[in-house]
Amino acid sequence: MNILSTILIGFIALIHLYILWLEMFAWTTRGRKVFKTIPADQFEKTKVMAANQGLYNGFLAAGLLWSLCISDLHWSNYIAVFFLSCVLIAGIYGAMTASKRIFFVQAVPAILGLICCFL
Repeated sequence: MNILSTILIGFIALIHLYILWLEMFAWTTRGRKVFKTIPADQFEKTKVMAANQGLYNGFLAAGLLWSLCISDLHWSNYIAVFFLSCVLIAGIYGAMTASKRIFFVQAVPAILGLICCFL
């Protein structure tokens, strides 16, 4: 895996760790400032659902970080491609169903990471 791939994968993992924190631990505080289109009265009601989403983002981050720890370059790349593809699919789905902004936050970095993995 080249250095640019490694940097992008680390960056994407950090994005997903931030999303994990936001959705699992700061949904009713910081989440209100980030997700301005959600009515304020909905944050407490959706706290469990948001935590579940945050957990999934944590799994994506864990997979990406795992790919950076694998010493076999081929397997490291395979694992990175798998988890970057998962991030891409999640980003596309989120953009189609929730907010177009998700495409730029999740899908675009994943696309760039995938391109770097294939170079």
